[in-house]
Amino acid sequence: MKHSDTFQRFLFDNHQIRGELVRLDKSFKDVKQRKEYPAPLQTLIGEALAASVLMSGTLKFEGTLSVQARGNGSVSLLMAECTHDKKVRAIGQWEGDVPEQGLSAQLGAAQLAITIEPSKGKRYQGVVPLEKETLANCLMQYFEQSEQLSTNILLFCSDGVASGLFLQQLPAQNNEAKDTDAWNRITQLASTLTSEEIHTLEGEALLNRLYHEEDVTIYPKETVQFECNCSKERTASTIVSLGQDEIYDILAEQKAIEISCQFCNEHYRYEKPEIDQLFGNRNFH
Repeated sequence: MKHSDTFQRFLFDNHQIRGELVRLDKSFKDVKQRKEYPAPLQTLIGEALAASVLMSGTLKFEGTLSVQARGNGSVSLLMAECTHDKKVRAIGQWEGDVPEQGLSAQLGAAQLAITIEPSKGKRYQGVVPLEKETLANCLMQYFEQSEQLSTNILLFCSDGVASGLFLQQLPAQNNEAKDTDAWNRITQLASTLTSEEIHTLEGEALLNRLYHEEDVTIYPKETVQFECNCSKERTASTIVSLGQDEIYDILAEQKAIEISCQFCNEHYRYEKPEIDQLFGNRNFH
């Protein structure tokens, strides 16, 4: 996966096992440069970004998948999201020193929420407690509980690159001759993968190194890029949702309402004429 910022699906021809690879370089850098995150939190954000892209591979519709953890530790919020067309963004919030490793040390008592938000249709959210010490293991626990499908996830983040490997055992087809050892064999081989290999090798070369004795169909790469979906219209709807009494009280104290997007630092400013227009008022207050 030498080319940066790519997502790639693959399928084991003789087993009901699917897989995905992701590598994030520039898109990860675009997220990190928005804030001066401490190094351990940068790693967490990179892993969450890679995970959100891998999990978005299950989306069969237009929409967004987000991975979010809230806790009472030094890291109070970790959030990464990916759209169906592989646009990503992420954010972390922290206070004080962030421990080097261990989710319980970093986030404290926390929950992990996976939210799927279709452009049209009903929002879905699954929640699991953060009981494991790595994000990958917490996500595997989520899949075991929510989908009852054996899932293996490996996440890597080092030297400014975030990568991941996703494997999932699909339900067996009727009358299919089952290789009972296939899942164990394929996941054991995946466990030999190093961060250097996944950060530097092309997808085909990587899969050939791991699975040269298996028949694997590799699908074309998809490009991943950083993009924030904030807009003047979205922030305007946030202002309206707060109610005109509260907004005009703020305006009475300051000349404008100012909102900054936490994901991309885009700055939006609304002066009184715009606020009047939002609420359909000509001479309010």
